[in-house]
Amino acid sequence: MLVAITYITCAVVWGTTWFAIRVCIGEDGFPTLTGAAIRFTIAAVLLRLLVHVLGSSPGIRTRHQRSWFTVAGLLNGAGYALVYLGEETVPGAFASILFGTLPLLTAFLAAISKTERVTLGHFLGALIALGGIIVIFGDRASVSSEQGTGVALLCGGVVLSAFYSLVLKRESSSVHALCATSWFLSVTAVALWGAALLSEGWSVPWPPPFAPTVALLYLAIFGSVLTFASYLYLLQHVSLMATTTLVFIQPLIALFVDSQWEEDVQLTLTSYVGAAITLGGVLVATLWKRYSTAKA
Repeated sequence: MLVAITYITCAVVWGTTWFAIRVCIGEDGFPTLTGAAIRFTIAAVLLRLLVHVLGSSPGIRTRHQRSWFTVAGLLNGAGYALVYLGEETVPGAFASILFGTLPLLTAFLAAISKTERVTLGHFLGALIALGGIIVIFGDRASVSSEQGTGVALLCGGVVLSAFYSLVLKRESSSVHALCATSWFLSVTAVALWGAALLSEGWSVPWPPPFAPTVALLYLAIFGSVLTFASYLYLLQHVSLMATTTLVFIQPLIALFVDSQWEEDVQLTLTSYVGAAITLGGVLVATLWKRYSTAKA
């Protein structure tokens, strides 16, 4: 029962965070990079408190570990900067679909670095997903250059996320997950504050706008802390293949949320076709791996 509740928590929260980002940085909301910086500052502080209360160990002890977790945090900060900037013009559901390709890209990078082997299914799935992304990009670029740029920024965020995921996979095995994430998100927050101060100055709105502030707190507490703890629990109690199905459920929830409340961006049939192709690529890779595992 607890596994089911945890799975639903991850799916629902992650599926709604994309729209929450647009509320946070939307009209009368927080400046884009400042909103991201505040989100990860709150999340890092909460995780640090959890580490202190729970006495999580082992922690980060060596210079090698600090260096690599810092690199991962900087990559995450740059990646989320691109995500937030991209969501200024692209609806959350399509951001979610583009990020559904993350496991495929991560698999390729893992294969190149000899972290793990890439399968034919990953290769075919990535080609199909890439075709879907090209369709979405072409459609959004034909609507406006801003939306085309938004898709490109989000794709950049996917690439950076794949790189930091690879770093964490290779370096985090000997460090408690909460300790690693606390350091990782602290560096992310610092990186985002640096980018925010350089491009936006000190522009925290006061008094805080109600709806964007609620969205920001939701992103920090539920989207960054609760979902991390829930996902960690899932990894400990169900198969990795079971957790990958979240990739398909999140976009469906995000599409439903956008259909109810998204008004700023109108999508065409071509965009939806591209989204279906992209998800199809991820599905091919996932089912191929599951079939190959079953045969073995």
